[in-house]
Amino acid sequence: MVISMMHVEDVKEKKLKLLLHCCCAPCSSYSFLYLSDKFHITAYFYNPNIMLKEEHDKRLNELKRLIKEMNLDIEVIEEYDSEFLKIAKGLENEPERGKRCTLCYELRLRKCANLAKKQGFDLFSTTLSISPYKDAKRLNEIGYNLEKELGVEYLYLDLKKNDGYKKSIELSKKYNLYRQNYCGCIYSMKKGEAK
Repeated sequence: MVISMMHVEDVKEKKLKLLLHCCCAPCSSYSFLYLSDKFHITAYFYNPNIMLKEEHDKRLNELKRLIKEMNLDIEVIEEYDSEFLKIAKGLENEPERGKRCTLCYELRLRKCANLAKKQGFDLFSTTLSISPYKDAKRLNEIGYNLEKELGVEYLYLDLKKNDGYKKSIELSKKYNLYRQNYCGCIYSMKKGEAK
């Protein structure tokens, strides 16, 4: 599938308002540096796949601390619900990067797109594409489909490119960020513990 959507290099205007879905502070660190020159970023922390409230709050607080320590003017919108459990039902034994993960990406990006449209953002996107464990092509296809469906523009990102992931690790060390060893759901947590 050929996707035609906005890339960072396409932005020539004043700072556009970007609602950026953020999964965690480590992934957001390089994402913020890469995007903050061209966009006025609002971080959207919606991760219902993080099934332990304590873990959810720990990641949220690290994101807020990172923004403060990087001295960035980024507002954080947070939301917590248990929608992930509904979409994961029957898919508990799916492998990582399988159908359960695709539905999880779609759930989080849909919520982000709906909020972006409702609150008048120019664009929406996600930091998920920085992870080597996430499928950037699939994420961007979902974003593009939501753009067509909902009428709010999606910003194509593959933050792994140009050593983005490596830079996020360096920034995580610099800011002493908590780096989790699993995505968030109970299924990835068990896989992370096994490693």
